[in-house]
Amino acid sequence: MNEEQGLPPELPDILKILSKSISSVPIGQNLYLWENIVFSLLVIAVLSFVAYRATRKPTLVPGRLQNAVEVIVGGLDDFVCGILGPKGRKYVPFIGTLFVYIFTMNMIGLIPFLKSPTASWSTTLALALCVFVYVQYTAVKELGIGGYLDHLAGQPRGAMAYTVIMPVFIFFLHVIAELIRPLSLSLRLRSNVWGDELLLAVLSGFGLGGLPLLVFNMAMAVLMGIVQTVVFCILTTIYFALVLSHEHEPTAAISEK
Repeated sequence: MNEEQGLPPELPDILKILSKSISSVPIGQNLYLWENIVFSLLVIAVLSFVAYRATRKPTLVPGRLQNAVEVIVGGLDDFVCGILGPKGRKYVPFIGTLFVYIFTMNMIGLIPFLKSPTASWSTTLALALCVFVYVQYTAVKELGIGGYLDHLAGQPRGAMAYTVIMPVFIFFLHVIAELIRPLSLSLRLRSNVWGDELLLAVLSGFGLGGLPLLVFNMAMAVLMGIVQTVVFCILTTIYFALVLSHEHEPTAAISEK
């Protein structure tokens, strides 16, 4: 269908196939438009089921599922707190959920007849906007309105604080940088996942002759899915670190004295 419309090829998923088979029904004509929402909800359902099973009856001697979940949670806690310090533990649920959710969405597209929701900009932009809103909320909560505006103006500024042009210039640069972050964060993830799916779709059209390349690129897609998940969460953690670092400056100054 995409080639007929001059669009890049895509791997067939269950909703596209179903949409074509019931195209005579009104809902079938637009069913494929909901594929990103449907597969996102599928990932949520799977992760919720796994979390429920792992925490339903916790034991001192964990089973394989409980042990695996504890290892993942412990690793994410070390990852976030290693960057943000002990106070970063309250951000582990948010960043950890992002990690597991994005990773699962990246991987689901490698299963035949399913699609990665992160191959769509609407999905990745929504995730990036969640990060943006939470970071801004944290900045205002931790620094106060005045402190956050001072932070945007380039605190600490030293002698430059007595000028007017430089703080205002830095303020607008910081505002633009904050607004660009959701775009860069979302486009980086979407473009890499979409590119992997596009390449797999092209190689799948080669038949048996392209099977070795298809297997190799599926392995590379798994690696890139992991890398892009880590990059998204590292940048998210760094964004929190940039607004939380001011809390440690007085302590650092006292310790240096």
